[in-house]
Amino acid sequence: MPYSLILDVLVAVLLVVTICYAVTLNKRLTKLRRNKVALEKLAVTFGDSTARAEESIGRLKNTTDLLQDRIDKAQSLRDDLAFLIDRGGQAADKLEDLVRATRDKAGAGPPLANNSLGGIQNSPLAAVPELEEIADEAVDETRSEAERDLLKAIRSVG
Repeated sequence: MPYSLILDVLVAVLLVVTICYAVTLNKRLTKLRRNKVALEKLAVTFGDSTARAEESIGRLKNTTDLLQDRIDKAQSLRDDLAFLIDRGGQAADKLEDLVRATRDKAGAGPPLANNSLGGIQNSPLAAVPELEEIADEAVDETRSEAERDLLKAIRSVG
């Protein structure tokens, strides 16, 4: 057999394989072109979602900073209230000592229960009118301005 015929058959077979490969490649490229639009939409949606997530993270950071500030203020107020409660206890103890001392000086006994009012006891300050002034002066010297304001507010309510 002549070499040219073998070469022609070989070229023909390679051409058939190339044509089959080109058809397959064309089908795949057509699919890719159809999915290209969907892929572009997906990329745009992903970009939008990423931008919204970044904005949300920024707002979340601002919110956590705000909450941390509020927590710090609340802890400070809690500490102030604990201090005021302690000081109030001390002031009550001093008042109690002053009431006892004044009763001892005046010769008055402990207050009696008022059974007609359901067991409510008489106020110890009502027994000796000057005692309230003495107690206020003694305690006011040791109080801070905030404590005095708090007491004024409590007295105005009560």
